[in-house]
Amino acid sequence: MLIPSIDLMGGKIVQLVQGSRKALEFDNFEEWINRFASYPLVQLIDLDAAKRVGNNRKIVREIAQQLPCQVGGGIRSVETARAMLDLGARRVILGSSLISNGTINASFAHEIAEALGAESLVFAVDSLSGRVAIKGWQETTNLTPIDMMSVLESHCSAFLYTHIDTEGMLKGIPMDVIQKLRAVTTRRLIAAGGIRSSEEVDALDAMGVDAVVGMAIYQNLIAV
Repeated sequence: MLIPSIDLMGGKIVQLVQGSRKALEFDNFEEWINRFASYPLVQLIDLDAAKRVGNNRKIVREIAQQLPCQVGGGIRSVETARAMLDLGARRVILGSSLISNGTINASFAHEIAEALGAESLVFAVDSLSGRVAIKGWQETTNLTPIDMMSVLESHCSAFLYTHIDTEGMLKGIPMDVIQKLRAVTTRRLIAAGGIRSSEEVDALDAMGVDAVVGMAIYQNLIAV
């Protein structure tokens, strides 16, 4: 399944390369909302909240009330996660809050799953050079994606794996990496990071993996 991505920064829709360099910027929200309206799920990320430099909460609310969204960025507590669900999010994405002092925070994962239900939770596993990156991809840990997925599987409905090495670069996502991750979890697996063609989306679908696509959509390489 193709999941279109909407990333927010400074009150606009953006596309970044490897989470840092801005490559595209749009403010025609209504057009993109209309184009994504037929999809069963859209990914909505508040990059400012993820990087702790403000937030785009008003825009998140407006979009989440019009599209079926899984929402992420800056969700670090049960209270914030619940607030996002109250705004209209179908599911919330958590990443950095699942790691504390370089170790997996399984107790928090258990707490939030108990409070909100695992079906409402997507756990982000963002990988740079094979290691999990947190805090808006600004800090790299010694943990591997498999480490995180093995420990946290029982507390979420899905894992969102982002291959930062190829994110926003339209070079394609490494299928061998995705295959290994698919083998270690029974949860829904969603992949992102450089996906550039419908053929890649189909190949991932054949593996039982959903595809989050941003740059290829905004550059009209994949039609929506």
